[in-house]
Amino acid sequence: MPAWSPSQYLKFAEERARPCHDLVARIAASSVRRVIDLGCGPGNSTAVLADRWPGVEITGLDNSAEMIARARRDYPTQSWVAGDIAAWAAGADGQFDIVFSNAALQWADDHAALFPRLFSRVAPGGALAAQIPGNIDALPHRLMRDVAASPRWSRLFPPGSVREWHHHEMDFYYDALAPLAARLDLWATEYLHILPDTEAIVEWYRGTGLRPFLELLETDADRQRFAADYLASLRPHFPPRPAGGVLFPFRRIFLIAYR
Repeated sequence: MPAWSPSQYLKFAEERARPCHDLVARIAASSVRRVIDLGCGPGNSTAVLADRWPGVEITGLDNSAEMIARARRDYPTQSWVAGDIAAWAAGADGQFDIVFSNAALQWADDHAALFPRLFSRVAPGGALAAQIPGNIDALPHRLMRDVAASPRWSRLFPPGSVREWHHHEMDFYYDALAPLAARLDLWATEYLHILPDTEAIVEWYRGTGLRPFLELLETDADRQRFAADYLASLRPHFPPRPAGGVLFPFRRIFLIAYR
C-alpha cells in the first residue's frame, strides 16, 4: 500500500477544512506566541492557524514524510517536523500557547493517557484544541467491516488485523481533562457534505478510514476489487438525490481545554 497521499487527502480539501475553521474560530486565547499543529498533514490546517495568528511561531508535525514534504513545498515559510504525536506529547521541548490538532488524534493510542499529556504541553493562558471524527460506528464504517468479513475477503482480514482509528464520546474527554483545565468547551457537529456521487464517498475514505483495510492487501488489483465491493455496499444507502449529488453526513467531536 502506498504511503499517505497528500493528493488523495486534498481531493476534498474544502470539506475537510470546514471543521478546522470552526475549531480555530472558537479558540479564545490571548497573547498567542507559539503554536503547534499536531498531525498537520499537507499543511492546510496549519495555514488556517497562520491566518488566525499571523506572525507567530507555528510548527507543523506529522509522522508521514510525504505529508511533511508536501507541506514544505506549499508553505515554505512555516516550520515542519516529522514526528509521532504521542512521542511529542511525552517530550520536554517546552510549552506552546496553542496545542492544536485537526482530525489526527483518532489514529493515536490510549487517549486516557495521551490527552492529559498533550494538555501538559500547553503554556499558562493557552489551550489544547482538537477535533476528531466522531463516527466510527456510522454506516460507512460498518460497511467496511462487513465487506472485510464477507466470504470473499475474510481470509485476508484475520481478526484483529485491521488497525482502525478510534474515538471516545465527549464525557470521556471531559473526565480526562476537567481535573486539569481551568475551562472546557466541548461540542459535536454533524456536517452534511454534498458529494457528486457515491464513488466520491469511496474516494473520501481512500484518503482516511479505508486505508487500514487497503494497506493489508498486497496487490493493486485486490485493492481495486475491495474498493469496488465497498462501493456496491454503499450504493443502496446513498442514492443520488433528485436534484443531483448524494448527501454524506459526517459527525465530528470538538474540544478546547484552557490552562
